[in-house]
Amino acid sequence: MKKWFALLILCIMTIIAAACGAAENKPASNTTKSKSAEAAETNIKYLDQTYKLKTPVKRIVIAGSLESMEDAKLLGIDPIGASTVGGTFPELFKDITAKTEGIGEKTEPNLEKILKLKPDVILGSTKFPPATIKKLDKVQTTIPVSHVSSDWESNLLLLGELTGKSEEAKSIISDYQKDLKQAKETLKDKSNNKTAVILRIRQGDLYVYPEDVYFNSTLYGDLGFTAPSDIKKAKAQAMISLERLGELNPDYIFVQFSQEENSSNPNALKDLEGNKIWNSLKAVKNGHINENVVDPMLQGGTALSKTTFLDQAVKWLDQTN
Repeated sequence: MKKWFALLILCIMTIIAAACGAAENKPASNTTKSKSAEAAETNIKYLDQTYKLKTPVKRIVIAGSLESMEDAKLLGIDPIGASTVGGTFPELFKDITAKTEGIGEKTEPNLEKILKLKPDVILGSTKFPPATIKKLDKVQTTIPVSHVSSDWESNLLLLGELTGKSEEAKSIISDYQKDLKQAKETLKDKSNNKTAVILRIRQGDLYVYPEDVYFNSTLYGDLGFTAPSDIKKAKAQAMISLERLGELNPDYIFVQFSQEENSSNPNALKDLEGNKIWNSLKAVKNGHINENVVDPMLQGGTALSKTTFLDQAVKWLDQTN
């Protein structure tokens, strides 16, 4: 009996020892996961410049770059801080700014507010003077994001690489190219040798842009409409009079108007619609006028702007006579 009892005790001790050994040899899954999730130093190449950053970044401040705000919306990224327009975030970005801190107006970033947010990276704007970029760079690595439409792919890929969403960015670009191919086929007869203009009303005045700025890169470069001479000559945003517009007399006109950009002249669009010169244009007479084909706060030269404009503009153009 004593022999069997001793054997039983020995078995129990063996089982306990084996269990303890297994526990000691079990991988520390939480520790491994934590290490793998740590940001790694990466060389980010963007528009002939290289930036050293630990990626993926988590805390992004967007200063002055509404282009980056559009890319963030498209990729589902919530910045911790961003520029305001008239003291608030545009309604367009409400889905990504619920917890975002305002860091001043888009032309005047508040360095103290940005510093308190402890960002991993700051996305500035090429519209900023070098002195502003230099000040921001002292707070944290600052990348001046291009406002030129032709850089839209580079801008989207930049944010994708910074945040670990490169595949999503590449997929968006690929889908756009497929949709564009179909759009060209749909509009080949309407865009051939036809002139078109995109007007932006700002504080009651009419503005046009160079061929590669705003929505023009899509309208001319992608869809094949002809740019009037004033568009071809423009080097930056340029005011245009109604008299001059009458001389150009384009076949199609897109008008973009927002209350935010016309606070001093909220009736500017209604005044335009009642103007005699405006109503003498062939585009107006033929019903080839589209007001706010997309959200007027869209910047034009971004992935979100281009995909939205392509979809809405092509649908409208296809329905016109």
